[in-house]
Amino acid sequence: MDDVAPPAAAPRTAVVTGAGTGLGRAIARALLADGWAVALLGRRREALEETADGAAHTLVLPTDVTDEHQVDAAFAAVRDTWDRLDLLVNNAGSFGPSGEVDEVDVADWRATVEVNVTGVFLCARAAVRLMKAQDPPGGRIVNNGSISAHVPRPASVAYTATKHAVTGLTKAIALDGRAHRIACGQVDVGNAATEMTAGIATGARQADGSVRPEPTFDPAHVADTVVQTARLPLEVSVPFTTILATGMPYLGRG
Repeated sequence: MDDVAPPAAAPRTAVVTGAGTGLGRAIARALLADGWAVALLGRRREALEETADGAAHTLVLPTDVTDEHQVDAAFAAVRDTWDRLDLLVNNAGSFGPSGEVDEVDVADWRATVEVNVTGVFLCARAAVRLMKAQDPPGGRIVNNGSISAHVPRPASVAYTATKHAVTGLTKAIALDGRAHRIACGQVDVGNAATEMTAGIATGARQADGSVRPEPTFDPAHVADTVVQTARLPLEVSVPFTTILATGMPYLGRG
């Protein structure tokens, strides 16, 4: 009898939000290189297609993560295409307005909350629904927190408050997910060199009022951290990981 090769295992599946630029692009490409099938969510189709760069096993899904119906439609497309979801990387976020609490416009505050908190909630809600229903059940969620989930920068009240809220979401999702083999953790990043942080290397406002350049690091290291976490069995959780540029003012802030 001729030997018959076993069927190739289906790739693990992931959703990455904010996948059109910066950390989201780096994470999505690292997962693709590791053999995952990846759904790319973001506002701009062109940017998402640049991230995909013709790779197999990708879904390009232009999505506003603050819109419940668009989020649900994107996750339905993942289910219909791959029949399961193994990983959600909640990466989409915004720095929001710069200003002290009495200087921030209410509309700008609300817009920041919508992206950084409601967007994380909506995507986690949709992911958990899939992860509970699929066979076998379970999956992993990695939320992008920030150093600002622990300590603020000056004049960053909106961003800081929303990133502290992400920590609360991470803890609550992790607790609720235990019974369903859903692990949830958070990666807190400091000064990865992306478009959003371009000004930090030339000068960032410090707690003493001075403006000084800060060290940055390659976002590929964040992507590697996410991939390593995603490879772990669901019996292992990584509740919080902090990765930052050595020498940035974090432990000594203030």
